[in-house]
Amino acid sequence: MSAPVFRIAESSIDADALHARLQHPQAGACLVFEGRVRNHNEGRAVDGLRYEAYVELAEREGRAILEQAQEKFGLLALVCEHRIGSLAIGDLAVWVGVASAHRDAAFPACRWIIDEVKARVPIWKHERYAQGDAGWLHPEEGAGGREPKS
Repeated sequence: MSAPVFRIAESSIDADALHARLQHPQAGACLVFEGRVRNHNEGRAVDGLRYEAYVELAEREGRAILEQAQEKFGLLALVCEHRIGSLAIGDLAVWVGVASAHRDAAFPACRWIIDEVKARVPIWKHERYAQGDAGWLHPEEGAGGREPKS
């Protein structure tokens, strides 16, 4: 097994380099999730966003999540990288990759990792809207790929 890698990135995520870290001779499955900046949120047009993080704490918590996932799902290799700074529509904001012996571990592991990162890692999202205003988003308000509460 490879040591899990979690990183906060201030520049573009190199998906090819991250994917290369998932190579393992026992891996029969490799699964990747790419989270990108979309042009809308909750019916509002979005022009872009900015992520901010407490980097030291974020990386420590991110590594803890990956270590838990490695043990929970029996992963052979796993990597997660999350951007901070200003991002444009279509930019890669977060990348999660896992390698396992079988697909039955890879699918739930990848989902579990992104959900835990969004819930536990101190990263804050500030959206810029087409109407000219901006706002901070919180998970309970629909940020991070979660559905808004009714």
